[in-house]
Amino acid sequence: MEFTFSGPVVEWRGPAPYFFVEVPDEQSEDIKEAARGLEYWGQVAVDVRIAGTDFRTALFPKDRRYLVPLRAAVRREAGLELGQVVEAALDLAPRG
Repeated sequence: MEFTFSGPVVEWRGPAPYFFVEVPDEQSEDIKEAARGLEYWGQVAVDVRIAGTDFRTALFPKDRRYLVPLRAAVRREAGLELGQVVEAALDLAPRG
C-alpha cells in the first residue's frame, strides 16, 4: 500500500544531529492502521522515494506521528535541506 504526503525536513539534536521528514497526523494514523502486525518496537519498515531518491528505512514514532529518518547520503543525493518541505511516497516493506 502506497502512502504519499508532504512534510518538512526537521532536525532532532542528540549526541549528533538527526534529520527526518515529518509525516502528517492523518497519514501517520493511516500508516499505523495498515502496519498492524508489521511494526517492531513501534517502528515500521518502509521503502521511500523522495526527490527521485529511493531508500529503505524504518519509520520512527514520535508524539503520535511518524518521522522518516534521512541518512546523510540520502540528504546529499536528494539535495534536501533543513526546513525544506518535500513530497514523499512510501510503501510498507516486508520484514526480512
